[in-house]
Amino acid sequence: MSRCYNFCAGPAALPESVLEIARNDMLEWHGKGLSLMEMSHRSPEVVGVVNHAEQTLRSLLGISDDYAVLFLQGGASTQFGSVPLNLLGDKLSADYVNTGQWSKKAIEEGRRYCEVNVVASSQDTNFSTIPPQAQWQLGNDAAYLHYTPNETIGGVEYFWTPQVEVPLVADMSSTILSRPTRVEDFGVIYAGAQKNIGPSGLTLVIVRRDLLGRANAMCPAMLNWQLAADNESMYNTPPTFALYLAALVFDWLVEQGGLLGIETINRRKAQKLYAAIDNSDFYANPVELPSRSLMNVTFTLADAALDKQFLTESESAGLLNLKGHRSVGGMRASLYNAVSEAAVDALIAFMLDFEQRNG
Repeated sequence: MSRCYNFCAGPAALPESVLEIARNDMLEWHGKGLSLMEMSHRSPEVVGVVNHAEQTLRSLLGISDDYAVLFLQGGASTQFGSVPLNLLGDKLSADYVNTGQWSKKAIEEGRRYCEVNVVASSQDTNFSTIPPQAQWQLGNDAAYLHYTPNETIGGVEYFWTPQVEVPLVADMSSTILSRPTRVEDFGVIYAGAQKNIGPSGLTLVIVRRDLLGRANAMCPAMLNWQLAADNESMYNTPPTFALYLAALVFDWLVEQGGLLGIETINRRKAQKLYAAIDNSDFYANPVELPSRSLMNVTFTLADAALDKQFLTESESAGLLNLKGHRSVGGMRASLYNAVSEAAVDALIAFMLDFEQRNG
């Protein structure tokens, strides 16, 4: 078997060592005579796995007991509606920052439930920048402020945390666990798992406990954070296999030196690739330098007519899923935690060779 290098934006690469453990555990877990996937979610074995996942995650991120950790379903997109349903209380409006396609989706869903005040937008720069907070027009009576710290499609990332008086809500789907995060700066952090946590189907919500219990009376039970917290994420049957894999990924992150260790690796990977792009007249990245994502590196070729050839040849070279999102075109290399430096080096070597043959 020969595994290729996977640069997919999600579902994304998983650590090979994690996949090997999962393969060995698939038919029988720890001598129990059956797979973990076949066990009751209320069995001591599965409850133990979920508890281990939570405690390891709390250690990695420094999550205090002031926060509930919820393992839910429905993807981050479900949280676009869950956020206003759980946080509006008696407020009628909420603040949102628009820095890309995922911000826009959150805004569109938020408008179903409240008046959305878009405090700032970088749409006029084709989402290649992040508006400085000094330019934001904050609302007078907002229930919360929502933003997307990393925009997967455009490759734009915040390297600072907004300072606001209301609860700060962050969709960290594509940046969580890639570097240290001060959880205490946030009211709510949520993330789809399929980039840096595990397989698709699992959603993480970290919510400050004093924000629980505010849900709208019409909030469905499955979207109510208080109900999820009261039932320790087991109001219904959770995605047990996804939780098992997430626990293995958290253990793997500890082995990498925690979030400081993985940040060092991630910065090195991104810097290599950006340098290859910037030192070339054949490739270009449209994002302003201070806002270039560590996780999603976008680039274009000088001649877009070569895009198809680039993708065909890169796939033949074992470099998969480099096509940019359909809304922006070009290329995108997602460098999530499990993407190795060897993968990045192979991509850079291919890019240089392709340029020499076609530039």
